[in-house]
Amino acid sequence: MDVDELELLQEERDEQPIRYLPKVLNGGISGIVGVSCVFPMDLVKTRLQNQKGSATYNGISDCFKKSWEAGAPGRVNQIKGMYQGASVNIFLITPEKAIKLVANDFFRHALMKDQTERLSTPRGMLAGAAAGFCQVVITTPMELLKIRMQQSTENVKATKLIWNLLTKDGGIRALYKGLGPTMARDVSFSALYFPLFAYLDGLGPRKKDDSGDAVFWASFVSGLAAGASASFAVTPLDVVKTRIQTGSSNYTGILNAFYRILSEEGVKALFKGAICRMMVMAPLFGIAQTVYYVGLAEKLLGLEKGSRV
Repeated sequence: MDVDELELLQEERDEQPIRYLPKVLNGGISGIVGVSCVFPMDLVKTRLQNQKGSATYNGISDCFKKSWEAGAPGRVNQIKGMYQGASVNIFLITPEKAIKLVANDFFRHALMKDQTERLSTPRGMLAGAAAGFCQVVITTPMELLKIRMQQSTENVKATKLIWNLLTKDGGIRALYKGLGPTMARDVSFSALYFPLFAYLDGLGPRKKDDSGDAVFWASFVSGLAAGASASFAVTPLDVVKTRIQTGSSNYTGILNAFYRILSEEGVKALFKGAICRMMVMAPLFGIAQTVYYVGLAEKLLGLEKGSRV
């Protein structure tokens, strides 16, 4: 690509406005579909990460089996038991995913150098980290409520849990317990995920419609691989976040939680639920990126899908 072509490409980028409504809708649709598919495994992950001392669950399959049986009697009750806490996730996943994906696009566009076809890896990591930072305003209370509901032995309603937190446990601050580790996890995850996805997606074959987009399966596989890799890397932060948000241990902060988990349970404890988390995040982001880049919302709104930045 010569200089004139690069200049034309930059002019087209500058002139083409970013449509945020379809991006928000794509983020919401992909989040709801993804959470609905993987939530039972997320429940298993939370319960594995939170156990210490004498193990209640002996691995993923044992935890899944015992969680399934705990919902008896009745198949409907067992299915409902595996989706304990899902209502909070499904309700808040739309703004959470919308913020993450839209913010990443915004920062990637803002950090794009003049006459540059591809965003550099450091700038891509910075854009991803900024997106992760923005999403914690939704993610922290969503994760706290979900975890409390997943760990509850009763079918507690989200509204009652929120009311108790606001009136008995410290008000708004109680909803943001675990903000530090949530921010550390999500900033690190996004800083790893988005540049890795962009790199892998760029290696895939392109569509034949001159859009420059990767074919369907390439975006899906890239989302799977990037989601699995980034989620494994930040598992220790996710374990710390889960322990702090359950409220079952009196950790005073991230460093205190790391130290106590290491000294009392060993390094392996920081990677509890790692495989489970990968099984959750890989398909979640595979679905999310596929819906997002296929442009489902644009099709529903009757808009032409623009090139992405």
